[in-house]
Amino acid sequence: MDRRRRASLALTLNFLALILAISALTTSYWCEGNRKVVKPFCTGPVTVKQTHCIRYNSSNITDSRLVQYIWETGEDKFVLRKFHTGIWFSCEQNVDLVGEKCRSFINVAPPHERGVLWLCIVAECLYILLLATGGILMSIEVCHFGNLIDGLKLNAFAAIFTVLSGLLGMVAHMMFTTAFQLTVSLGPEDWKPQNWDYSWSYILAWSSFTACMASSVTTINRYTKTILEFKHKRKNIEKNLKIKQKLLDLDSPDQVWDMYISSVPSTAEEFLDLSSSGRKLSANSVFLDLNDLPSPQGEEYC
Repeated sequence: MDRRRRASLALTLNFLALILAISALTTSYWCEGNRKVVKPFCTGPVTVKQTHCIRYNSSNITDSRLVQYIWETGEDKFVLRKFHTGIWFSCEQNVDLVGEKCRSFINVAPPHERGVLWLCIVAECLYILLLATGGILMSIEVCHFGNLIDGLKLNAFAAIFTVLSGLLGMVAHMMFTTAFQLTVSLGPEDWKPQNWDYSWSYILAWSSFTACMASSVTTINRYTKTILEFKHKRKNIEKNLKIKQKLLDLDSPDQVWDMYISSVPSTAEEFLDLSSSGRKLSANSVFLDLNDLPSPQGEEYC
């Protein structure tokens, strides 16, 4: 029951990590912030009030007074447009702050950073694939009612796939972080943000990594505990077989008694185990019938 509870916990953490990873990969809110953009000139009738553009009464676009006018307006000539970026797309509000337009983030990144972004995408996809594979193996192990050895093999492979997926996820998240920071510094001027911060998709990605590693640690711990239990049982069985073989090799009742004394449990726990199993530690049980039996039958009795 303890092993089954641990398996269920590992499977739950694995599916949680898988859901969070898919949600983070398919959304574009890894980073968000604001861009400070110059207001364009207003178009349309003068009677209509427009707050997201600069109106100048002159119809001559080449008039030098335009530059002086824009300079004197100060901060009023700028508008803050919100943007959000993910692995696939970077979206930004329109000039009138209604709706948004998106473009591929790979095209926004500097040319020498696009290879890192492609590696990031491949690592994220492999992360999800290995995570799903580990979850499938854990599901088979939980629903498997065969012998324990087969379940142990499934457990070992599930642990390997889960650990590998966690490492790939960590590398992918770090690569995106580096690529985004370099794009902020070296990216095109029409994209550079005024201020930015990590958003909820980025938090989902690292939460997925945390759940994945917790699942892998639980799986490895369960595998290690089962192996140690097997080794302990095997050691006890080998010890009992050696004692039995030594008893069969003895020739006289005196030697049987010496061997019997040496095999008496040394601790209270072992004594209770022997008592509970129905064995009686009595000298009479050793010598009562052996004195009346021939030597071959005595050995067979032992």
